[in-house]
Amino acid sequence: MAEYITDKHVVSVLRPFVRATAPMLAALRDSNPFFLVRKVLPSAEADRSDADREDTEHLAKVDKSIRERLRSGLEHVRVPGTRAWDGMTVAEREDWWLNRVGRFTVLIAAIPGVGGALADRLPIQTTLASAGQGLVLSAIGMENGLDAAERVRLIAHVLFDRDIPLELARGAGLADADEDAATADLTQELDASSAKHGRVTVKAAARTLWRFGRTLYALGEELDKRPQGRFYHQLIGMLPIVGALGDYLGERSALKRAVRKGRKWLSRRPSIGSGGTR
Repeated sequence: MAEYITDKHVVSVLRPFVRATAPMLAALRDSNPFFLVRKVLPSAEADRSDADREDTEHLAKVDKSIRERLRSGLEHVRVPGTRAWDGMTVAEREDWWLNRVGRFTVLIAAIPGVGGALADRLPIQTTLASAGQGLVLSAIGMENGLDAAERVRLIAHVLFDRDIPLELARGAGLADADEDAATADLTQELDASSAKHGRVTVKAAARTLWRFGRTLYALGEELDKRPQGRFYHQLIGMLPIVGALGDYLGERSALKRAVRKGRKWLSRRPSIGSGGTR
């Protein structure tokens, strides 16, 4: 019989995970081609950095009418940093995260499926898919104004069917130093990539997703409770070569189910004064 996993242990794993998702989500949000928004739509002069001013001087050499058309066009693109993004509803931003981040994480999780049933005997796909679901849920939680503790509760409910007490989710009884060290370990690939390349590379993001999955794997059989794909996706996933397609479709379906479950939890979440924190 497997050892029982306590709520406290779940929280000790999820708190550094949730904290580490912030820089990961920022990297996925700001990666190409979204850097164009920052280049073409600089902030107010008083807030510009030296790099911003250099970008502005460079853009000044481009025909003004072309820049104005580009500026106007980018303002209507639904990405962070534009007026279109500011005008989006929370539900629309949630869908953006589902598609933007979800496609990346699901694709990485499905790659082991190339090996067919043999790869399914390994925990790689399960751990990566769980990390991907947790990452998207954290993004949705942030869009809904949830702090780290509430995002821990959201992920614990959706992935592990656990209703974690708020005080425990806030880290009561856990060592801050251990949590800080675990968070730093999860984000070291992101930090190293930013220091070397000035940005987070796809390779660094993929390795970070693996670190996320590896830390969740410490919860053992709890990962089996996460939303899964349909049975026919699993059948296709057992076939060599085309198994990757079945795994991709299955994990994509599972991710959508996780988001639906998360939205349902959010709709029932108590407001201030009823035990929750907005």
